Parts: sequence; C-alpha cells; structure tokens
Amino acid sequence: MDNVCTNFDDFLEEEGLLAEAEAVAVKRVIAYQIAQMMTKQNMTKTAMAERMNTSRAALDRLLDPDNKSVTLQTLERAAAVLGKKLQIELV
Repeated sequence: MDNVCTNFDDFLEEEGLLAEAEAVAVKRVIAYQIAQMMTKQNMTKTAMAERMNTSRAALDRLLDPDNKSVTLQTLERAAAVLGKKLQIELV
C-alpha cells in the first residue's frame, strides 16, 4: 500500500499538483478541527465570529474546507478563542 501512496505522491509532484493537494488537505483538517471544537464548546458561528472580532462571513470562509485563502492571523484568533495555540512547523 505504501508503494501505491508513494507513486501517487510522485505523480502529483511530477504534475506540479502535490503542494496544492497538500494545502487543500491541511485546510480541510483545520476547518474540521475548528468546527469540532466549536461544537464541543457549544459555540455558535455568531458567537465565534464576535469573539474573534470578525464577521460571520469571514468565519464561514475559515470553516469552508474548499476556501484556501485564510491568514495566519485569522487562524491564531480562532485558536485563541477556542483556548488553543496555533502551531505551525516545517517538516
């Protein structure tokens, strides 16, 4: 199975699509994690947006797994509201 995954990654890289595919996957995971934490804390979108000092539309963009235009500042504010810290690392 690892061979298939590696070959697919190689294919995406050869086609110049690997970085974009990874970025989409990361955004989907982050959007999912934020939505799950909001649910766990019984926080509505309106309350979350207010606590982040942003609009509901901006929060909807953050939670949209297909919207890749999210700033680090927005992610940091969301994490802080949820009692978390944003951790970014290069691997």
